Amino acid sequence: MLRDYLITLVAFLTFAGPSISEAELSFYGGWQGAPHSVVSGSDSSAGGIGDFDFVAGWEGRPMAMPPYYGMRYTTWESATFGWGVELNHAKVYADDATISDNGLTHFEFSDGLNLLTVNAFRRWGETASNFTPYVGAGVGLAIPHVEWDSGGDFTFGYQVTGPAVQWIAGASYPLNDRWSVFGEYKGSYSVNNAELDGGGSLSTNIVTNAFNLGVSLGF
Repeated sequence: MLRDYLITLVAFLTFAGPSISEAELSFYGGWQGAPHSVVSGSDSSAGGIGDFDFVAGWEGRPMAMPPYYGMRYTTWESATFGWGVELNHAKVYADDATISDNGLTHFEFSDGLNLLTVNAFRRWGETASNFTPYVGAGVGLAIPHVEWDSGGDFTFGYQVTGPAVQWIAGASYPLNDRWSVFGEYKGSYSVNNAELDGGGSLSTNIVTNAFNLGVSLGF
């Protein structure tokens, strides 16, 4: 569903937008994790745990299905400035201690702590070794797949939970006139205020850190 939205937006920008000097479509994977975060709220469904307030330990499990990945469309308006849209399919799973210590049976955002952002980039000219360094930042929405079970109703589905920001630093290397590869660090911060089935809600603000490797197609 989220991929369909992004593909539609990319198609619009490509064919309906103004003429541009350069555009890139990028795909990446890599390693992604997240530090602990406070989780609070109330599960008022029948059999739920009621009010809760605890610190969740998160695991990224980037290679577990569905894997961690991202896709990004960037238009370069000049030799140094670009902007575009991105879907980052980050993931977090509550660790075993979090599950057992807080009366839970299931808690994760594993079909995506999905971040849909509009980004701006600054790049520099190629270095002597042909690498092009860049930095970027983005702002948008968190659209996670919320999975929560404390013994009451099982919450399982996509929700728009709040704002998100991300920051990026990396470098690309050309393979030929159209293809390039890149490596980067990506960080994000998302506000997640989710509704629970059967009544109640949960809130947690999640930071992710990722090291990505990817490929870009220029056109």
